[in-house]
Amino acid sequence: MVEKPAPEKAPSQMAVLGRYVLTPEIFELLETQGKGAGGEIQLTDAIKRLLDRQAVYAYDFEGKRYDVGDKFGFIKATIDFALEREDLHDQVNDYIHLLVEKDK
Repeated sequence: MVEKPAPEKAPSQMAVLGRYVLTPEIFELLETQGKGAGGEIQLTDAIKRLLDRQAVYAYDFEGKRYDVGDKFGFIKATIDFALEREDLHDQVNDYIHLLVEKDK
């Protein structure tokens, strides 16, 4: 596990999306964890140490991922999910078309 590597230094195409179910032992490791990337204590570093003590499992998600920490990523997620909802689809679709026509 590598905390926010540059794309060219990423060891794989996999990413941690920030949802964890960990044993209480992680807290002991975090208490003794030195600073890592960005000069901060990184959970990923403690998880790497936890791997020396016990199995850690991951879920291989296959689907669309949204970066909602990015403003435009948040907007894309909101629009996509709204368009999937039966109660919002038509209104959102009409509004998007209105904006496109207005922009011409």
